[in-house]
Parts: sequence; C-alpha cells; structure tokens
Amino acid sequence: MPKVIGLTGGIATGKSTVSKMLKERGFYIVDADVASRKAVETGSKGLRQVEEVFGKKAILNGEMNRQYVGSIVFKDEDMRKKLNNIVHPIVREIMEEEKQLGLKKDKNVIMDIPLLFENNLQDTVDETWLVYTTKETQIVRLKQRNQLTDEEALSRIKSQMPIEEKKEMADVIIDNNGSLVDLTQNIETLLTNNFNI
Repeated sequence: MPKVIGLTGGIATGKSTVSKMLKERGFYIVDADVASRKAVETGSKGLRQVEEVFGKKAILNGEMNRQYVGSIVFKDEDMRKKLNNIVHPIVREIMEEEKQLGLKKDKNVIMDIPLLFENNLQDTVDETWLVYTTKETQIVRLKQRNQLTDEEALSRIKSQMPIEEKKEMADVIIDNNGSLVDLTQNIETLLTNNFNI
C-alpha cells in the first residue's frame, strides 16, 4: 500500500535537494510551489480572479505581475487574505489530482509543502518528514546562497515557524547539518528502514 508523505523544512534546510533525491529513488513528487504557479498560469481561472481583485496592473504579458501583487499583499493583510482565498483552493485541487495520479501508479507520494505545519496540513498525509538543520546552519547557508548579511538571514528565518517547533511535530527527521554525502547516507538509511528500497 503506497504512502503519502508530507515533506517540509525551513528556509535553506535543503528540502528541494531531498525532494530531488527522493524523486531519483522512485517517489512521485507533488510540489506545492509548482502547483502555486499553475494556479495562476496564463489563461487560468486563478489568473482571471487575480485580475478581478487586483485590477489590470496585476497582469503583465498575460501572466501574473508577481512584483506588483507582492508589493500590495506585503503591506495589506486584507488583500493578502484575498489572494490566498483565490490561490489556496486551486492549489489544493491541483495537488489532490496529482496525488491521486501518483497513487494510481502505485507509487509512494511525496507532498512537498513548505508551509505544511503552518497551514495545518499534516492530517492530509500519512506521515510528515522534516528536513532539519540547526538555525546556525540555516544562517550560514542563506548567507552563502543569497549573499545576505547576518541580520537579513536571521529576519528571513524568523519570518517562519521555528525549525525546533517543526522538529517536535514531525514524524521523521532527516538531518541535513552535514555534507551532501552525509545527507545521501541519511536518506538511504531512512528508505532501507521504512521502504526496503
């Protein structure tokens, strides 16, 4: 019986890397970020609804003007809710369809959801896997990856649910404090113990 696993992490913990590794090992990946882009792609009902709520400026070259919409929702909580009310139901629909497709193929499904715990979606999956690093590792990687200062890196990390809190909630912890070799080994061990892969 295939499993549905919710995969999450924090900023710069390496969730995308883990997702890629699991895909290479035969898991069916359903990515929330991909679904979010699909929800407002050119010609979609989501994009039409965004235009109705945010006006003509919200569309640029037939696509959502992310910069313009972002500048509004960043400052206005009410408009942010309106955007979420458009996008979230469509994203859930897309992800549910994808999940069913994976299960029909008799594959274990990874629901790659950055805000899994924040949006209380743990009940929609069989178990939750957290890609974990310490806050210190997050800061180092964020600074390297995005050329940020300590303060900038810290403020991005602080805008999310604390990683230690997520650690308490997750069923499985994938430690990614070490090298890529260590991470690969951790995933191999996890899959051997849980899936005989």
